[in-house]
Amino acid sequence: METDKDFYVRDVKVVARELLGFFLCSYDKQGKVVRSMIRETEAYDGEQDLACHASKGKTVRTSVMYEQGGRWYVYLCYGMHWMLNIVTGKEGYPAAVLIRGVSGFYGPGRLTKGLGVNGSLNGKTQGKASSLWIESSTSRERILTGPRIGVDYAGFEWSQKPYRFWFSNDQLMK
Repeated sequence: METDKDFYVRDVKVVARELLGFFLCSYDKQGKVVRSMIRETEAYDGEQDLACHASKGKTVRTSVMYEQGGRWYVYLCYGMHWMLNIVTGKEGYPAAVLIRGVSGFYGPGRLTKGLGVNGSLNGKTQGKASSLWIESSTSRERILTGPRIGVDYAGFEWSQKPYRFWFSNDQLMK
């Protein structure tokens, strides 16, 4: 079942953890629904979070993060990799969950490349109308928590926060 908007209007760390086991869904070239289980996420929590893009305030790039939860925040990283995030929380508070891995694609750049995600989704509401949506699942495995990846620029305090979530049986690149 497709998640409703209220699911995303909550604390980013709660949403990041609860998205594990849900399905990231899209259509293949024949119009068939493809479901990939979300296996790894990271939370980015407002302007005080120095690893969050919104730590520099509201800009053209980050403006979608200030909207009500349930919209896609998609940006280009290093000029080559699209990063897929879902905005969370109430309007005016910038927070988003980076979807780092799904079944079959580990690493946020591999995920977007494999699923054909690009910047055209930025700002769109997640749902079938945007051709990319999240469906709930009853699957539950043991979840581990640890520091985010690649955010050393945010300083020790923020780079070491346990805002990354993954399933215990996954062999992730650490």
